Amino acid sequence: MVCIIQIHERPKLNDPILIEGLPGIGFVANIAALHLIHELKAKLFAEVFSDAFQDLAVTTETGGTRSPINELYYCKRGGGGRDFIVWYGNTQALTTFGQYELCGRVLDVAQELGCRFLITLGGFKVEEAKTTPQVYCAATDAETLNEVLNLGVKTMVGQIFGVAGILLGLGRLRGLRGFSLLVETLGTYPDVNATRHALSALSGFLKLDVDTSKLDTAAEKTQKILESFGLIKTIREEQKKEEQQFRWFV
Repeated sequence: MVCIIQIHERPKLNDPILIEGLPGIGFVANIAALHLIHELKAKLFAEVFSDAFQDLAVTTETGGTRSPINELYYCKRGGGGRDFIVWYGNTQALTTFGQYELCGRVLDVAQELGCRFLITLGGFKVEEAKTTPQVYCAATDAETLNEVLNLGVKTMVGQIFGVAGILLGLGRLRGLRGFSLLVETLGTYPDVNATRHALSALSGFLKLDVDTSKLDTAAEKTQKILESFGLIKTIREEQKKEEQQFRWFV
């Protein structure tokens, strides 16, 4: 199994926080990460390629191609505030081994840049849509959990599949602290409402003032990318057949 990270720049960061935003249920993390990248004017510094990604390339309207890829961005906040590393991509790995290798390699890079804290995002599948979805959390330790619960979220009880769960577990084994935020969603389409609540909780914890007025733009771009890779269609088909979803959906 091969997972390669091409590093274009090694930024000097101040105690950075890793924020994961790969595709999952409701594509909450994916939309949130893309929105943060735009709003914070984050800079791309590394690209991740894995043979556990989908074995295809998608053509673009201009005749180019788009491949399955993950990207790492950084944002320097200044004023003594902690910097961010945003992990964005159009896919997760399609095998269990590939998922662990992917998380391990990204953690290697993040730790080399001084990261000691991580946050994962995702959706929590429900059968009925809610105007005000509940936000749940799980953390690496009791102290972090209590800090997040002060935001008005509830404790997550159950399983967190995919990178959102694996990253939290591996991070704890490496001595990193962190937590996961999961928002209720139907999970069958890019859920802007669920993402807005995820960003609200995230912003409260990080003390960020993130403008969500352009969140629909990030959702539309996410939908186009996912449709080009056939991911949204796949979810709908799986829901109709009432079969188990891809393991890498969070």
